[in-house]
Amino acid sequence: MLAAFAIGTASAQPAPEVPLPPIRDLETMVVSGIQPGPGLWKVRKGEHTLWILGTVSPLPRRMEWESREVEQAIAQSQELIEPPAVRIDTDLGFFGTLALAPKAFSARKNPDGQTLQEVVPPDMYARWAVLKRKYIGSDRGVESYRPILAAMELYQEAIQDVGLKQGGVVWPVVEKLAKRHKVPRTQTMVTVMIQDPKVALKEFRSARLQDLDCFAKTLDRLESDLGTMRERANAWAVGDLESLKALPYTDQNEACLRAAAESDVLRKRTRDIEGQVAARWLGAAEAALSKNMTTFAVLPMRELTRPDGFVARLKAKGYVVEEP
Repeated sequence: MLAAFAIGTASAQPAPEVPLPPIRDLETMVVSGIQPGPGLWKVRKGEHTLWILGTVSPLPRRMEWESREVEQAIAQSQELIEPPAVRIDTDLGFFGTLALAPKAFSARKNPDGQTLQEVVPPDMYARWAVLKRKYIGSDRGVESYRPILAAMELYQEAIQDVGLKQGGVVWPVVEKLAKRHKVPRTQTMVTVMIQDPKVALKEFRSARLQDLDCFAKTLDRLESDLGTMRERANAWAVGDLESLKALPYTDQNEACLRAAAESDVLRKRTRDIEGQVAARWLGAAEAALSKNMTTFAVLPMRELTRPDGFVARLKAKGYVVEEP
């Protein structure tokens, strides 16, 4: 409370009222410093236990993650199951791949030299222009990119501007702990080997991708979800699982992965990448639950919470699932 005091005779005039500044909402602050992260999910088969750490992305850039619960679980484990991932590789080796770099760079651009404005609908481009001006600035090079690659560039710039980052927070710590406690690791990455990279690059340069859904969902997320991203990152950092579940989750990555996986270039050279990823991780998890007393794994939080996620599939097979 503010009080005005008049010193002097009874005839002193009261101090004039000072107008208060208007109340305004402040943007959500991103946490920093050492944070514990969320509790662990538990999947059981008899006496055998699989501990799972759920992760979200992006996370606070200035956060250090440290969890005693995770270290204890890893120290007791006979195996660490790595997160699911996809890698596209060639059999050319480092120098052979390096020689293809100029062609790979040119493959980032739209076929026939078209600009982004020429390949996306006008209303979508208008939204892109606003966000590009805000997060990228005047760089014209990105205007020649395919929609999927322009969207990725915009997303990276935007999350960096709001104090978040895509990776490098959780997994390096888990790797270090596994090394410290001599826990063997099981890779679940699906590698798509391109046997004819020169031909594949030539095809890709002239191919059109069905990537407008990826582009649109990225714009949606940056227009409406940046604040929620900060809240979600904060909730993960402090271990607030209820808030993590309650916050809406929009993920453009699935649409972008689908656009790449369903391109003619990859469809001719592999099949059902998403199905392969699920089969590889679930196979590793079931094998570990059969042979190990204790196993540790890392999964995206969406695979722990969605009705058709990896953990829901384990539960449907009869495994006992316990939330933190």
